[in-house]
Formats: sequence, structure tokens, C-alpha cells
Amino acid sequence: MKEKIILIGGGGHCHSVIDVIELEDKYEIVGIIDIKENIGKKVLGYEIIGCDDDLSTIFQTCKNAVITVGQVKSNSIRVELFEKLKRVGFKLPTIISPLAYVSKHACVDEGTVVMHHALINANAKIGKNCIINTKALIEHDAIVEDYCHISTASVVNGGVIVKADTFFGSNATSKQSVKVEGFIKAGSVAK
Repeated sequence: MKEKIILIGGGGHCHSVIDVIELEDKYEIVGIIDIKENIGKKVLGYEIIGCDDDLSTIFQTCKNAVITVGQVKSNSIRVELFEKLKRVGFKLPTIISPLAYVSKHACVDEGTVVMHHALINANAKIGKNCIINTKALIEHDAIVEDYCHISTASVVNGGVIVKADTFFGSNATSKQSVKVEGFIKAGSVAK
């Protein structure tokens, strides 16, 4: 019997996370939380069953949640949702695509989603509530702190520290053993 999980946010990022959850085959998606106006609509066949106001009620029958709101300009909504879910008592499991590679010597903290074909190598540490997006590479000994989005096909090289709340854009690359923070533009080199 699979554990139940609800998804928080019904936009584009939600589509990708649904795909990962279905492939991982560990959880049964019982519904999606979104804005009031969207209740009753469906996202890839899953119903939007409530809004933020319904979280305490939903918690009575479902203890797991994952944040499926994306992060580009700001992560403030993801941070706020994470804190709200923790206050209610939800468990935020790590969701890892079976198509990703996560070293047994790496650490991935709660609420983080690792998308298809992402690579997390030995001794890397990923914080809470991060998005490690499709084809992202986190090299050995790198640290990605809480609430970061490592975008599609980006490269975080060995020994790099990505500070909390950082957006690391698609196809961006870092030099080795540097500190990176803030908004890293797509295709750029972080030095």
C-alpha cells in the first residue's frame, strides 16, 4: 500500500513533479492544493481539492506533502509554504526520480525534488526544499543550501557552496570551489 501525498501548487512545475512521483511509484497522489478559483479543475488527471485554508483538514487523512510551485524570480512562496506545511505537521519527503543518479555518499534533505536525469555525486549535500531540475549536475563535495533551485542542465562543480535561496539558471556553470549566491543568469559562468 502506497503512502498518500498531496501536491502544493498546480502550475507547470507541478506537471514535472507528477511525472517524477508516478515514475518513482512510492506515493499515491490524493490531490493538489492551489488557489480557491482552481478548486475542481484537474492537472494531468489529478483534482485540485483545496486551497491553503484546507491544509489542516487535509492533514487529518494525508500526512505527506510536496511543494510543486516552481521558483524563478523569488523563492518566497516556496519558503512560506514549507514553513506553513511544517507548522501543520506535514512530512515533506524527498522525491527522487528513478532516472536520476544520487550517490549513496550524498545527502538530500527533506522536501527536495530531484528531477529526471539529474546527477548528485559523492559527498554532495543538498538542503531542504530545493529543486534539482532535469539534467542538473551537482559534483562531488558541493553544498547546495536550503531553498535553492538548480535549473535544467546546469553544472555545480566540485567543492562549490550554493548559498541558501539561490536561483542557479539553466545551463549556468560554476567554477570549482567557489561560493555562489543570488540570481545566477541562465547560461552564465559563476566564478
